[in-house]
Amino acid sequence: METYLPGGRRDSPWGEEIGPPGLDRLPPLEGYGFANYGTIFHEDAGSGEALAREEDSGVGVSVSESADELIKMMDGAGVVAGVLPTGANVWTAEAIHRYPDRLLGLAHLSPYDGMRAVRELERLVREEGFTGLSVAALYDQVPAGDARYYPLYAKCVELGVPVRIYTAMTYANDRPYDLGHPRELDRIAIHFPELKIIAGLGGWPWISDMVGLLRRHPNLYCDTAAHRPKYFAKPGSGWEQFLQYGNTLLQDKVMAGLSWKLLGMPLDAIIQEYLDLPLKDSVKEKWLFGNAARFFNLT
Repeated sequence: METYLPGGRRDSPWGEEIGPPGLDRLPPLEGYGFANYGTIFHEDAGSGEALAREEDSGVGVSVSESADELIKMMDGAGVVAGVLPTGANVWTAEAIHRYPDRLLGLAHLSPYDGMRAVRELERLVREEGFTGLSVAALYDQVPAGDARYYPLYAKCVELGVPVRIYTAMTYANDRPYDLGHPRELDRIAIHFPELKIIAGLGGWPWISDMVGLLRRHPNLYCDTAAHRPKYFAKPGSGWEQFLQYGNTLLQDKVMAGLSWKLLGMPLDAIIQEYLDLPLKDSVKEKWLFGNAARFFNLT
C-alpha cells in the first residue's frame, strides 16, 4: 500500500492545498499548513525548499521513466505490487497502463464536482483500469462522512471497487486535526454495508476507535502507510492495541504501507522493520502480502 512515482512533484505526498473553488489565498506563512510536515517526517520533508529540489530533480523525467524506476526499486526489494493513491489521475493512468500487473491506481476526485466526479470515476475504472477511489479529507477539507461523497461511494459499490479513506490526524496545522477521524468510517460503513473500505494510515492516534471499528464492520480494512513499522512495538507509542489485535483477531484486515518517500527510507529497510516486529510469521506474511493480494484480487 502507498507507493509513489520517483522524481518531480507529480505525486508528492503533500499534495496541494485543495479547498473550495474561487478562494483567493495569500502565500502561506512559513512553517504553516503542509510545511509543518517537515517537522514530523524525514529531514525538511514537505518544506518549500525540499519540494523545489524534488521538482527540479524531476525536470525532463517522463511518467514512463518514473514508473520504470519505481518497478526497479520494487524488484530490488521483492515487492510484487504497489498502490498509487496520490497524484494527478492522468499520471497515474499512464503509470498503470505501463505496468498493469504491478501498479494499482486509486482515483482522486473532488466532492465539489458532484455527478461529474461520479461519471469520471466510472470512466477511470472502466476505461483506464483504475482499481478504486481515494478520499482524503486532508486535501479536500471535507470529512469522508459528508454526504457530498455519497454518490461516489454508491458508484464504487456498483462498480465493485474499494475506497481508501485517509484516516489519521493531520499535521497540516492550517486545518482541523480530526478531519480524518475514524468516526467518519462508521457512518459510511453503516450507510454502505457492501462498500469495501480501507482506512489509510491506520487511524493513529485514535487506535482504540480504529480497532473497535475494524471488529465492528466486516468490509472495513486498514493499512499502515506513513508510519515507521518499528514504532508499532514501542511501549507508549499508542500502537500497542493495534499490534495486539493485528496479531490475533484482526490479522486478516491489516495491509502494510511502504511509504518510502514520506519516510525517507529504501523499501527493503522498511520491509525489514516489519519482519522485526513481534508478530507471528504467518501474520507477517498476511500484513506484507496475503491480505492485500486477497483484497485486490491479485491471486
